Amino acid sequence: MEVKIESGWGSKLKNEFEEEYFSRLSDFVREEYRTKAIYPPGGLIFNAFNLCPFDRVKAVIIGQDPYHGPGQAHGLCFSVREGIDFPPSLINIFKEIESDLGYKPAMSGNLQRWASQGVLLLNATLTVRAHAAGSHQGKGWEQFTDAVIGILNRDKDNLVFFLWGAYAQKKGGTIDRSRHLVLESVHPSPLSASKGFFGNKHFSKCNNYLSEKGIEPINWR
Repeated sequence: MEVKIESGWGSKLKNEFEEEYFSRLSDFVREEYRTKAIYPPGGLIFNAFNLCPFDRVKAVIIGQDPYHGPGQAHGLCFSVREGIDFPPSLINIFKEIESDLGYKPAMSGNLQRWASQGVLLLNATLTVRAHAAGSHQGKGWEQFTDAVIGILNRDKDNLVFFLWGAYAQKKGGTIDRSRHLVLESVHPSPLSASKGFFGNKHFSKCNNYLSEKGIEPINWR
C-alpha cells in the first residue's frame, strides 16, 4: 500500500509506517484491493488526513468502519459523496445540528466542508470489503488510528473530541481531559439516537469551547 498523506501527518506518523504491523496491514490491504471490491477507492484511504492537515486540526469525530455500499465511502467518517442518499446516522447528525444551532445544514452529505475547517473525520478502520461491515477489523488499522489519536492527544492542545457510542468512547479512553474537550453520548444511529444523542448539543459545546480558547469555531452548515 503506497501511503500518500499530507506532509504534516507524514512527519508525525513516520514511525508507524515503519512498524511491522503496518507492513502486514499494507500487504493485506493491497491483496484485498487486487482481488475484491473494497471501499473507499484506494486513492481516498487517507482522505481524512489530506483534507485536514495536522497543523489545522481543531476537532476529531471518531467513527468505526467506512460505509460498505457502492459509491458511499470517500475516506471521511459519516460522510458520503455528492448525490448519495444520506445514511440514517448522518440524517440524525443533521437533525441535531438543526436543533442545537437553529439552522439546516447544507443539503449535501459530503462533509469535506467540515474537514477543510479542521475537523478530522476519522474512522477506526480505514477500509472495508463491499457489503461486509467489519471485514477489515483486526488487521492493524485500529493500531494505526490509536496512534493517530495518541499523537493528537500528546502534540496538540485544546482539541474537541466527539465520542459517539461505546466503541468511540473506548477508543478515546486515554485522551487527556485536562488538555482537550471530550464530548460523549450515544451513537447517532436510529437504534440509539433518541437515548441521548438528540439534545446533546455537542456542536454548540464544541464552538463555545473553541471560542473560549481563541480558536475560530466550526461552521457546521
